[in-house]
Amino acid sequence: MAQHIYEGSYTTENSDTIVVFLIGMRINKRLAVKKWLPVFNAMPGMIKELYTNKEELGFLSMESYFGLRTTVMIQYWRSTEDLLAYAKGEKHLKAWKNFNKKVRNNEAVGIYHETYEVKVANYESIYRNMPVYGLGKAMKHIPITPEHLSAKQRLNRDLKAING
Repeated sequence: MAQHIYEGSYTTENSDTIVVFLIGMRINKRLAVKKWLPVFNAMPGMIKELYTNKEELGFLSMESYFGLRTTVMIQYWRSTEDLLAYAKGEKHLKAWKNFNKKVRNNEAVGIYHETYEVKVANYESIYRNMPVYGLGKAMKHIPITPEHLSAKQRLNRDLKAING
């Protein structure tokens, strides 16, 4: 299914603090499928839960990437509190307990995450001839106007809006 391409230049509204959460896994031993497959299979259920309950959970959007050994999901959240609350939720705790039980001290698979809280006016974006993507899926996707052609202008625009 082809995605609609937005011709021209777009940006996002940057009037809220957001949380960017990177999470993924690395297959260290490719042949140890029984060790890394359960880790990989834990994610689809959590992703479904996030999209089904977006507003309630504070989840905004995500993108996924798969390499030969490493996966990464870039997630956007409304707040650190929402992300931490999800980490204590039933689906995540079940996946975490299963991971610890099966592969915690096994070198076959690794997991990682990084969390970044990005304050208002400390982020900007640009999309040219792209479908709605990344932060553009998480925040309001808007056309670029002459007042905010450069990254510096887009950052300053949001700072001016906050300060009035």
